[in-house]
Amino acid sequence: MQSLGAYAKEKGVKYFLVSFVDLFGTMRAKIVPATAIDMIAKSGAGFAGFAAWFDLTPAHPDVLVMAEADSVIQLPWKPEVAWVTGDLMMDGKPVAQNPRQVLKRVIAAAARQGCELKSGVECEYFLIQPDGRSISDGADIQAKPCYDQQALMRRYDVIAEICDSMIALGWQPYQNDHEDANGQFEMNWEYDSALKTADRHAFFKYMVKSIAEKHGLRATFMPKPFPHLTGNGCHTHLSVWSPKTGKNLFADAEGELGLSALAYHFLGGIMHSAEALAAITNPTVNSYKRLNAPMTLSGATWSPNTVTYAGNNRTHMIRIPDAGRFELRLADGAANPYLLQAALLTTGLDGIRNKRDPGKRLDIDMYAHGHTVTNARRLPLNLLDALRAFEQSTVLREALGDEFSAAYLNLRYDEWNKYSRHLTEWERETTLDC
Repeated sequence: MQSLGAYAKEKGVKYFLVSFVDLFGTMRAKIVPATAIDMIAKSGAGFAGFAAWFDLTPAHPDVLVMAEADSVIQLPWKPEVAWVTGDLMMDGKPVAQNPRQVLKRVIAAAARQGCELKSGVECEYFLIQPDGRSISDGADIQAKPCYDQQALMRRYDVIAEICDSMIALGWQPYQNDHEDANGQFEMNWEYDSALKTADRHAFFKYMVKSIAEKHGLRATFMPKPFPHLTGNGCHTHLSVWSPKTGKNLFADAEGELGLSALAYHFLGGIMHSAEALAAITNPTVNSYKRLNAPMTLSGATWSPNTVTYAGNNRTHMIRIPDAGRFELRLADGAANPYLLQAALLTTGLDGIRNKRDPGKRLDIDMYAHGHTVTNARRLPLNLLDALRAFEQSTVLREALGDEFSAAYLNLRYDEWNKYSRHLTEWERETTLDC
C-alpha cells in the first residue's frame, strides 16, 4: 500500500488519529498532522503506557504505535481526518499486552493449523441523554419495542448517518434495527477476517459515539445500563476457512444442521472453556447484570446463563442459525474487540486439536425449561468467578500469552477489589437495621 503521506495527499486528509486500544478496550490516540505522518509512521507515536490500561508503571519507557498503512480509515463524517492503528513497541520489542498483537499471534497460530477465522459482530448500543441517566427518546416506552418502526424513524438522522458512513467505508452494512430495549439499536455489516472485523468493531464504537455526540446525544455499549431493560450484547458469528483453498471448513451439506465435524469440535472448544472465556467476553462487573438478569420489561433478557447450544434458538449460549456458521450470544458491549476474536479463536482451535465434543444440542426454551436440564453448566455469576476460571485455564493463558494473562488478571482483579469496596444503596436499605 502507498505511504500514509501519499494517502493524505490523495484523499485530502489533514490529520491522522494514530490510535490503539488498551486492555480495557479504551481507544487512545494522538492527532498527527499529515505533514509529519510518514516520519511518525517510521519512528512511532509515543505514549506513556501507564496512562492507559496496561500493567505498566510510570518508570516504563514510551510505548510506540507503529502505524500500519493498511489499517487506515478516513472519517466519513470528518473527511479531513483519518484513523490508523498498528503494533505497539517498547524498547525495540513488541508489547505482549497489546490486544491487537495478541490477536495477531493467535491468527498466526491458526494459520499454522490450516485455519482462518472469519467473523461478524452484532453491536447493540443505547442512545441516551448526555447525562447518562435516561434514554434519549421520551416517546420510546413500549413494553416490546423491538423493531418498532416509529421509534426507529425518530432516530433516523443518527442511524442513517452511521449507516451511510459504513457504506462509504465499504463495510457492506445490510440492516439496522431498533432492538429489544427502549432506546436500543443494532447495526450489522458484512463479516470478514478476524483482524479486519476487530479493527472495524473498534472503529465502529468510536464512530457511533462520535456521530451520536454530533446529534446532541450519547451512545453507550455498557452491558446493562438500565436494570429493567435488555442489555447490550455483542453476538458474534463464526466460521473457519482454509487459507489455501478458500473453502468454508464449517460447511457440510451432510452434517447436522449443515455444520462439519470440525465446526462441532470448534464449538465444543468454546463450550469447554466457557467459564474462563467469560472473563474476556464479559469483562466488567456490570457484564454479569446482563447474564444473570431477571426478566426484563419485554419479557426476556435475550442473554444466556448456561453453557448450552441449540439450532435456531436464541435462549442458548450458542445458536446455529444457518449452515456453515454459528452464533455466540455470550459476549457483551464491553468486550475488547481484539481480545474477543483472540479468545474465541483460541478456544475453538483447542476444540479442533482435541476433538472436543459439545454433546447433544438442547432444542428447548432454556428460559422456560432450563430448570429441567440437570447437567447444564452455569455461566459465572460475577466477574470474580470468571477471573478465577480464566486464571485456571491453561487453554486461554498459554495461547494468549503469560505476560498478557498476568497483566489482564492484575488489572481486572484490581477493578473487582475497587467494586467490592464500594457501598451500594441496596446494602444500606437491606442491612442498616441489623
